[in-house]
Amino acid sequence: MITEEATKVAPAPVPQPPEATRPVKHRRAWDEVPRRQIYTPLSIYLVFTLIPFYWILLFALRPAGSTSLVPWPITFDHFEKVWTQRSFGTYFENSVYVGLATLVMTTLVALAGGYALARFDFKVKNAFMLALLCSQFVPGALLLVPLFEIFAELKMINSLGSVVIAETVFQLPLSMILLSNFIKNVPYSLEEAAWVDGCNRLTAFRIVVLPLLRPGLIAVGSFAFVHSWNHFLFALMFLNNQDKQTIPVGLNTLMSADSVDLGALAAGGIIAAVPVVIVFAFIQKWLITGFSAGAVKG
Repeated sequence: MITEEATKVAPAPVPQPPEATRPVKHRRAWDEVPRRQIYTPLSIYLVFTLIPFYWILLFALRPAGSTSLVPWPITFDHFEKVWTQRSFGTYFENSVYVGLATLVMTTLVALAGGYALARFDFKVKNAFMLALLCSQFVPGALLLVPLFEIFAELKMINSLGSVVIAETVFQLPLSMILLSNFIKNVPYSLEEAAWVDGCNRLTAFRIVVLPLLRPGLIAVGSFAFVHSWNHFLFALMFLNNQDKQTIPVGLNTLMSADSVDLGALAAGGIIAAVPVVIVFAFIQKWLITGFSAGAVKG
């Protein structure tokens, strides 16, 4: 008796392409490199990078006069000393004010200038772009004398506003170039569609273009904030009173010609570094996206 399974016909074998026509799987160069040849130099680099940070934590957390290589017992006396006795609380507030004000002013002015460079054509556009690029070769020290004379005439010496203006001027060229390239990557047809729907140029920019610029704005703003937070020269030259100084100048006061308080200096360095580390931890994704997009011309 013939069963149903015996009557089934086996499927025909699928023909295989000749060896010469088979797709070749391309192997990347690093696929053939042993993992130890990659991780070993990276581990060595990581050790040399982390040792200075550990050394700062060691001096900041161990008691004064201790020579132990392990911060035990842990003490926070150095932090209390710099925060209260060395006025680091005031320095911190001044640095936050300068950093945030520089961030806002740089972002707003660079956004307006970048939009003009990206969307409008005018006779001196190329010359203006060349001037912006050439300004990056000018060190900040060369700006001290003219800026000091200008602020002296305006009665702005020993004012945090002078530092904010100087930092904004110093940050504007690069910020404007980055934002102009980022705006070029936004299709112009999106704005035209908004105009057809009844929006004016400002409304179309605010509703359509501005939300797409968030990575670029975060990149420019964070770069301006970090630079103004760490910049030492402008704050040193334009601020005289102790209650107006910022953290970089405050760290300099911890060092004298005769001695250096290593514990207090390390604690002050940690206080100065923690806000920047926190900011970059939250915005690193947008920061990388913004710089990579703004560095390529659309």
